[in-house]
Amino acid sequence: MLLPVLAVVAGLVLLIWSADRFIEGAAAMSRWLGLSPLLIGMLVIGFGTSAPEMMVSVLAALQGSPGLAVGNAYGSNIANIGLVLGSVALISPLAVHSSVIRKEMPVLMVVTVLTGIILLDGFVARWEATVILLFLGGFIILSILQSRAQKNDALTEEVNETLESAPMSRNVAMMWTFIGLVVLVGSSRLLVWGAVEIATEFGVSELIIGLTVVAIGTSLPELASSISALRRKEHDMVLGNVVGSNLFNTLGVVGIAGVITPIEAGPDVLTRDWVVMTVMTILMIVFAFSWRGRARQINRFEGGVLLAMFIAYTAYMASLVMS
Repeated sequence: MLLPVLAVVAGLVLLIWSADRFIEGAAAMSRWLGLSPLLIGMLVIGFGTSAPEMMVSVLAALQGSPGLAVGNAYGSNIANIGLVLGSVALISPLAVHSSVIRKEMPVLMVVTVLTGIILLDGFVARWEATVILLFLGGFIILSILQSRAQKNDALTEEVNETLESAPMSRNVAMMWTFIGLVVLVGSSRLLVWGAVEIATEFGVSELIIGLTVVAIGTSLPELASSISALRRKEHDMVLGNVVGSNLFNTLGVVGIAGVITPIEAGPDVLTRDWVVMTVMTILMIVFAFSWRGRARQINRFEGGVLLAMFIAYTAYMASLVMS
């Protein structure tokens, strides 16, 4: 039992480190390739912060553990909103300036509802996973078109500040992108193996382990990058990280895993985990938008609500592991 636990701990530590290096390298490489800062903020960083979830879920699906894959995706979405966004907003209210992010949030709501419809039978077939990936392709195309049409946005300025705070040469960016990706793959394999072994030892489903230990671990890069952005007062980067990551988790992580092998999600995923994820997504959108003269910001009280929901959900899931 000690070896699987050590594998999970080592896997998570290496995963967090490699994800950070991969995101920094990929963002710098994208700038060298001439991508606009807005597109880097919308796609490259959003994809990069979802790289741990995507890698873990792909390897889990390849090793015949698709439950771990879907648990990781939905659990990470819950952790992103509750743990990451809730904690950061509790530290400092998050002002929402970017119109791009405000447009992405309804898209996130639509794809969340779409996955709920797909989960009605408790199963994600390959053709349904393909539909999900097509939605991801449509989102990427829409993001590219939007970045070309809208040059000036609050997110653009914040991405520029982030890239200029840690400049990299082209060779260094390539090196960190490659090293980050290699370690990301290796640490993901280690984490998946340890998580499956622990699930077997405790006699719980891989879904539960994916929704708890693995999900929180793979969300730590988002937490680290969000706290770093908060220090620079880049509030839109914080929200952009969460919204972008959740979009890629919902579409890319579940879609790729489902194409590799059909996913038998079970009724609890829809009635418990999807419901919690959906309610938290709705609350995030309501908090971030202005209405009745309310400022566009997520204040400390609202951050506390999101964090409390995450703690309550995690405590309940932990009780299932221990029971």
